[in-house]
Amino acid sequence: MTHTDTIVAMATPAGAGAIAVIRLSGPEALSIASTLFSSVSGKNLANQKTHTVHLGHIKDGDKIIDEVLATIFKNPNSYTGEDVVEISCHGSNYIQQEIIQLCLRNGCRMAQAGEFTLRAFLHGKIDLSQAEAVADLIASDSAASHQLAVQQMRGGFSSEIKKLREELLNFASLIELELDFAEEDVEFANREEFQKLISKITLVLKRLIDSFATGNVLKNGIPVAIVGEPNVGKSTLLNALLNEERAIVSDIAGTTRDTIEDEISIGGIGFRFIDTAGIRDTEDVIEGLGIRKTFEKIEQAQVVIYLFDAQKFQVSQHGGQASSKFQVEIETIKNKYPLKNLIIVANKVDTLSEVELKNLNITLSAIERSTHLLLSAKNGIGLKELETQLLEFVNTGALRSNETIVTNSRHYDALLKALEEIIKVQEGIDANLSGDLLAIDIRQALYYFGEITGQVSNDELLGNIFANFCIGK
Repeated sequence: MTHTDTIVAMATPAGAGAIAVIRLSGPEALSIASTLFSSVSGKNLANQKTHTVHLGHIKDGDKIIDEVLATIFKNPNSYTGEDVVEISCHGSNYIQQEIIQLCLRNGCRMAQAGEFTLRAFLHGKIDLSQAEAVADLIASDSAASHQLAVQQMRGGFSSEIKKLREELLNFASLIELELDFAEEDVEFANREEFQKLISKITLVLKRLIDSFATGNVLKNGIPVAIVGEPNVGKSTLLNALLNEERAIVSDIAGTTRDTIEDEISIGGIGFRFIDTAGIRDTEDVIEGLGIRKTFEKIEQAQVVIYLFDAQKFQVSQHGGQASSKFQVEIETIKNKYPLKNLIIVANKVDTLSEVELKNLNITLSAIERSTHLLLSAKNGIGLKELETQLLEFVNTGALRSNETIVTNSRHYDALLKALEEIIKVQEGIDANLSGDLLAIDIRQALYYFGEITGQVSNDELLGNIFANFCIGK
């Protein structure tokens, strides 16, 4: 693949619609578009000003393909940094393909996945982390993931990393200079200032690394496992939260034999709910596999909702079998997963009297390391309270204060490696190592900083990143 030719691709999704946008980018974009475009006012498209829109027709010889709008973006003031022409045509599949085929016959090449954004990176319009944020922005499906992508695309994370890299590079240059004057025993790098910088970089890196735990769940959605015995209303609760009949609801125990997952947005935060098979002793092989998978999903979840039938619990709360089994299951979850947020939910409370509700509340309040709620999934009672409680488990403080939050696993890995090298530099300073030994670890830390923003890159890395983009972006 060469990045000096002119490329073309659909910038809108495939399929018929009201309009479609076809994007050309490259040195011949204007001349190729001018060959195909006939302005209603007789203007030559190539001679028009940048950021202007023109009405005309796309023609194949004397044959009119469509009436279109052609928008011009001249280099370097375009998304890619090259000449760009966007043709807005009617959304017929036939028209789209005819125009693209005309472009190909007149010197264009079909764009590869993410090639427009790759060219923006290669021409210095954006850095690598901002390019990755473009893909995150397109994929965002909640207010939180959208905000994180916009923040990264605007360069908040990049500028923080670049600033640290520049400061470290400045000291690295002074230390390298000292090596040239080793015989004179001259110090160009102020060791006290250098120590302050290393401490500052260590703190920033640790903060960014810690933010990944929050960023990852905000970007991908918080996994919530709904667990409990069969027939307590897990599937009904999932359907009520999603406001659709997503899971099969039946009076027959063991209806859900596999996990069912779906996502919704609550308060701008994405939650991925997992309806699991009921936990019970069973001789059914298939149901047994589903129950085993239930514990796997609890392992993966950040929040566990333990659901039980309030009516059955009330009947047997005075030392009955259901009560003792309930207590055993709660203790098992708490002991096996002590760090997970646990919500104990009493379902079908609409069947209880006021006295029974009061007693149930007292019983549940005595359970440590958990939150409890009363609801009726069937009638929608208590759903808002459950949603409010789920939001309280999410650390949105950094998001609200617009702090930099790391969401990309590649960035997270590079930050970990950079911190490892910075710790080596600190150890070297403490051991009073010579400048040449300190320089080795500093260079390696600079390498990992550069990997994040793309100041250090290779074809394999770029290929892996941009292969995940859609064609036309």
